Amino acid sequence: MTTDLDPDTDLSFTRTLAAPRQLIWECWTQPRHIPHFFIPSPHKVTAVDIDLRVGGRFNTTFEVEGNVMDNRGVYLEVVPGEKLVFTDAYTEGWKPAPEPFMTAILLLSDAPDGGTTYTAIARHRNPETRKSHEAMGFFDGWGTVATQLEAYARGLI
Repeated sequence: MTTDLDPDTDLSFTRTLAAPRQLIWECWTQPRHIPHFFIPSPHKVTAVDIDLRVGGRFNTTFEVEGNVMDNRGVYLEVVPGEKLVFTDAYTEGWKPAPEPFMTAILLLSDAPDGGTTYTAIARHRNPETRKSHEAMGFFDGWGTVATQLEAYARGLI
């Protein structure tokens, strides 16, 4: 899967996290870690179900202001320690989702001083969906998640 960005349909940011790449990978791929960073506080992740393989499930349940939100997805690409691609366009068994929103691409590489260069890409099916996601607060929300991830991972060191 190519990671060339399309400015009409993709949102992206890159940040250096002060935690080792392998630990950031573990946080993203082990269910016990996801509730600690995956959604901006004070919202909560209440359930996680991961089957870490291409075609495997990446399901989460959120509680946002008293509302329960189920997110069903599937992994499209898994490159251990380097790349994780998942989407809500399908669920496990390659069943199409009725209202897909995006595909997420996470890229991890070693940064100086033992940190991680962390790139998050949200790929949308059309410019309108991209604009909607940006207006919903992509940069603040995903930036908050990256900050929470870094703090959580550093607490595991």
